[in-house]
Amino acid sequence: MEQIDRTLLKEKNIALVAHDHCKSSLLEWVENNREQLSLHKLFATGTTGNLINHHTGLTVTQMLSGPMGGDQQIGAMIAEKKIDIMIFFWDPLNAVPHDPDVKALLRLATVWNIPVATNRATANFLISSPLFSQESTIKIPDYEGYLKERLK
Repeated sequence: MEQIDRTLLKEKNIALVAHDHCKSSLLEWVENNREQLSLHKLFATGTTGNLINHHTGLTVTQMLSGPMGGDQQIGAMIAEKKIDIMIFFWDPLNAVPHDPDVKALLRLATVWNIPVATNRATANFLISSPLFSQESTIKIPDYEGYLKERLK
């Protein structure tokens, strides 16, 4: 599939997701980076968003809880180009009942070429990048071109 440019604005739409065993780690990371995150629009799955809002005072648009469809809501936002970055502290050592949703979410983030951190070290690299707080361009699939080709 052909690729086109997508501009990520200076103010990013950031998805924050964490499995149960990783919520405290994500919450600590958000608290440590509160000032910088406050310059962006934050979205999160239900429980994670509630915890972040309660403990940090940051405004977070909350989706449903992950197992109740929140992962899929975030995935849809990625496909609709409404999420620019995803910080997803996932737990590779404990099975979750909604594992297919988790894989689908990570797949969509890869298809739409958004920056993704799945652990604290990568999240630290992302947030410390100059691109985190400035306009930048990424390559994404040319879906409109794909549709035109399919209609020939």
